[in-house]
Amino acid sequence: MQAYEFITLHKNYGRYIGKNVKEFIQDTVKPDFIASHGHTIFHKPEENITFQIGDGAFIAAEAECSVISDFRNLDTALNGQGAPLVPIGDKLLFSEFGYCLNLGGFANISFDYNEERISFDICPVNFIINKFAKELGKEFDRNGKFGKQGTLNDDLLKCLNGISYYSKSYPKSLGREYVEKYYYPIFSDFKISAEDKIRTFYKHIAMQINNSTQILNDKKIFITGGGARNSFLISELKKHIKHKAVIPNYQIIDYKEAIIFAFLGFLRISNIKNTLKSVTGANYDSIGGSIFLF
Repeated sequence: MQAYEFITLHKNYGRYIGKNVKEFIQDTVKPDFIASHGHTIFHKPEENITFQIGDGAFIAAEAECSVISDFRNLDTALNGQGAPLVPIGDKLLFSEFGYCLNLGGFANISFDYNEERISFDICPVNFIINKFAKELGKEFDRNGKFGKQGTLNDDLLKCLNGISYYSKSYPKSLGREYVEKYYYPIFSDFKISAEDKIRTFYKHIAMQINNSTQILNDKKIFITGGGARNSFLISELKKHIKHKAVIPNYQIIDYKEAIIFAFLGFLRISNIKNTLKSVTGANYDSIGGSIFLF
């Protein structure tokens, strides 16, 4: 993509978000601000690069409302991963749980350890499952239907568990680039059905989450994100983890991250730190987000 086209996309997507927000709020009380994460296009924190399209200025102009966006950029400038950002919300809003686990495109987890909030991406989840579900004609694997039909492939499982990311210490994060470079070639080496790949990957997810929840003892794991709706994935997970899994109502499952990003916006306009160096590996805690006042 040419630079001009990319900038045009960034701004047009901002207009699109703004128009939809304006329509959504037209019959409600106007919010004080909109907190927009945007859509991640590039994420290479080792090069201090992360970019989310959806220009905040254009969102503000279309929605006729103040906007806070670009939450990750300052952290990467401070040599952080720029991710994850949700743990400050986990810590302050859901403190009764030992672990907060989100099962979205990637699995990420946060918890308190040695008086610091720790968080990192564990492994891909729906980012890969959806890819193979689309090969079978569906957008996603509803309740793990395809996984149930598949057969576990031990050799594929061994290769997946051997990916070097799992031996790295946190802070660490995953992105599309890493998956394309290290995960997809492994799957391509195995001439098995999409159902078998999905089944094996569910097992892989459960094993990696179990490996990442060994630090704290006898704690509750609060599970949200789209993967929390996948009954087969949750059943596989419960077979491996030693902690009690807590699945909240669908409103929290689906919107916890949106709620927390609104909270991040509140912290930003209040000049309160909303990004933790213990989570991202940055040089300092920071107050991330660009503000466009309307």
